[in-house]
Amino acid sequence: MKRDMDLVRDILLKIESAPGKSSWNVLIDGVEGEDKQKLLLAHLPLMRDAHLVKFLSLNAGIYTVMENIELTWEGHDLLDSVRSPEVWKKTKKGVEAAGGFTIDLMKSLAKGFVKKQIEEHTGVKLEL
Repeated sequence: MKRDMDLVRDILLKIESAPGKSSWNVLIDGVEGEDKQKLLLAHLPLMRDAHLVKFLSLNAGIYTVMENIELTWEGHDLLDSVRSPEVWKKTKKGVEAAGGFTIDLMKSLAKGFVKKQIEEHTGVKLEL
């Protein structure tokens, strides 16, 4: 399976907008097709390994159910960096031009775009 960073961003947005801690069935609500649902659920452990989310894993027979899904501090930071569709588009374009990335590099690139926007709007130079 290949990481899908658009899906990662979508998951972060969906978790943040939930009224409380999410469960796997809340995340797949509205996701069309079993393959897409499996892809979404396969990304959650990857996102946990990257310290973007945390959740409880409960064994339910042959399935593992993920409950109490919430963003970590790192997950909030990444989401705040890529929340703007314009910044996300630029970040993805930069990553694609480089031909490869790590989550930390992607986050740094997105933060750079946000920093530039802040400087343009306020005239204040940021030292990050």
